[in-house]
Amino acid sequence: MSEDAGAGSDDFSGLGGFFFYVFLVHPITAWILRPGRFERKKSIMYAIAFLAALAAVKTGLEIQQQGPNYYQILDVTRESNPLEIKRAYKKLGLKLHPDKNPSPDAADEFDRVKQAYDILMDLELRDVYNKFGKEGVRDNKRYSETQFLIEVAIFYVSWAVMAFLLTMGKKSGQARDWVFTGLIVMLVVEVVVMTSQDNPIPTWLLPTVTERDIVRIMHSLFPAFMNGCRSLGSFLFVDVDAQLRQFLLALQEQNKDILLVLRDVQIGVQNIQANGISGGGFGGGPLQSTGNIPVTTEGGIPTKATPTGKIRELQDRLQYSNATVAQAVQSLKTENKSSNLGFYGMIIGYIVISYLFG
Repeated sequence: MSEDAGAGSDDFSGLGGFFFYVFLVHPITAWILRPGRFERKKSIMYAIAFLAALAAVKTGLEIQQQGPNYYQILDVTRESNPLEIKRAYKKLGLKLHPDKNPSPDAADEFDRVKQAYDILMDLELRDVYNKFGKEGVRDNKRYSETQFLIEVAIFYVSWAVMAFLLTMGKKSGQARDWVFTGLIVMLVVEVVVMTSQDNPIPTWLLPTVTERDIVRIMHSLFPAFMNGCRSLGSFLFVDVDAQLRQFLLALQEQNKDILLVLRDVQIGVQNIQANGISGGGFGGGPLQSTGNIPVTTEGGIPTKATPTGKIRELQDRLQYSNATVAQAVQSLKTENKSSNLGFYGMIIGYIVISYLFG
């Protein structure tokens, strides 16, 4: 596998992978999680299975495009000593030498084996390869704490900004917490892996995986993790404000119905009084008025003391309550949603960052 193919894979796992997840994977996941499509538990299981399978396939294809690393080419491990590496090289050299290998790519295959042998036999170059890959060896790169911190800051700050823009809005609050937690965990793992003297992954678990491979796999899987959090967070979100708004609207309609009934009762009482029947018996003392509702008088006698006054007081109270409910409903109508301008700005920003610091 040539270095050009590896570069193409890196480009796909970066900018191309970003668009792949945002514009294809996220809509499909949203379709799976659409209310009423499946049962709630099944929807979550199907979405997680879809995202996990897709991320595994995509990452597997990227690893396959990158080709085997030097340890895998020679069939040795990170703990192999120079003698074991030399034995493995001689064994492969006899098998893949162009004089004995009939393959049309025999020369390229033998050159890769020779290159792997030269790098792994040099302990200094071997350490550079483990942390920075073939590109680091080619550019004679050495570990610099300042350079490492700058590169890490650029990567994680840019992804933090993208994640924030993609999770704007009330529905994505929980998803934003998950995404930033994943970013922090990935950052800690990368710092530990890249700053340690030896690969912290046990040899018995992943004997041929380098520090560079671990970081690359994490970076490749993060877009899938982020979009999975977005989809599941939106699906599991419970809009308490919307439920409260529906309750207040129902209460407002109930107040309106009661006002209509009281108006009919008031008209009936007024008709009875107009026919000469005294109306003094609504039992009990007058209703206590709230400080926000004015009390009117007729000839020095509070109107609340009469039957029609009591009904009017109830109307005033219901009207005041209705106005309060309407104000509460209005205040709940403003929701923070991500705008299209912010979404497209996020895409442009990602493209710029990718080409400036890629």
